[in-house]
Amino acid sequence: MYALIAGGGKAGANVARSLLRMGHEVTLIEQRPDRFHQLEEEFEHQVQLGDATELFVLERAGIKRPPDIVLALTGDDEDNLIICQIAKERFGVPKTIARVNDPRNQVHFDLLGISPTVCATSSVLALVEHEVPEHELVHLLELRKENLEIVEVQIDKDSPSAGKRVERLPLPEGSRLISVVRNGRAEIADEATELQAGDQVLAILEPGKEDELRRVLLKR
Repeated sequence: MYALIAGGGKAGANVARSLLRMGHEVTLIEQRPDRFHQLEEEFEHQVQLGDATELFVLERAGIKRPPDIVLALTGDDEDNLIICQIAKERFGVPKTIARVNDPRNQVHFDLLGISPTVCATSSVLALVEHEVPEHELVHLLELRKENLEIVEVQIDKDSPSAGKRVERLPLPEGSRLISVVRNGRAEIADEATELQAGDQVLAILEPGKEDELRRVLLKR
């Protein structure tokens, strides 16, 4: 696989190292001269100096081949958006991954069909929710391309679903229970699975169905 990475910060450099260790071909683009010289000592000819939003920089880095994947991992969301658009629309790159630094900008990536995206802030917040008992429904993963998301639901003794089999639950259309974690052990959820207080349930559903799922599993 040939990967073109825009942004030679810690994230970009670490991804480049990992891909190289896996035997893939990588070109890394970094626009800050001081950082470029640091990276050049390690990556030599595999790092290019320049602004990855500029066509001639991308072409010099080999985007006309085109790469199998372009990763836009700079610290600027607008740049990441532009890089992915150029890669897809002008050079026909089949896959892109964009870093979203500010979660408030996610909507712009969605509107332009830039997917998948990675947001460290959103990931950390999801982990915080997972560890805080007050959060009874936690968003774990968004599958934007498939228009689905995965959530975790904590069943307690007052939940209307406690003591019921999955087949008896009026789950909203477009949702399905995936697995149940009980006493530290996970099992695939099927129609015969009986939910119990203390269970952590993973569900996959269409966006916007969270409130319906919450009513079925958690609230009378």
